[in-house]
Amino acid sequence: MSEFLRVVRSGADPSRAGHLMAPVVTAHQVQAEDPAVVNRTPQQYAEHVQEMIDAYGTFDLRVDELFGSGDKVYARWTQHGHHIGQVNGIAPTGRPVVQVTSAVYRVVDGLICEYWIQIDRWGLHAQLAT
Repeated sequence: MSEFLRVVRSGADPSRAGHLMAPVVTAHQVQAEDPAVVNRTPQQYAEHVQEMIDAYGTFDLRVDELFGSGDKVYARWTQHGHHIGQVNGIAPTGRPVVQVTSAVYRVVDGLICEYWIQIDRWGLHAQLAT
């Protein structure tokens, strides 16, 4: 899991997703107002990370917590970047942006096959809209 966060999720080399993720991964977007479940291939996940790079530039992802039990791994991280691309209809401001995120990953045979992710979306919106 550490390699996935450090290499793929951080944007260092999203193309490595195929080595660390199952052919199709179920992603639970945990948000009170509009929960969603998305199925993504490793290629689609790599494209998703590229979208984040387009929005926030080359960002710094710092793992704050990482631990596991059974087939589940919990991770919490802080991501630092700059608002360089349009996000949720808000034009780029160039300002620094900090995102706090946590996720629980289910790992089978060494590959991520499912995860539940929560992003501090209100905190992000507050930084972009001010």
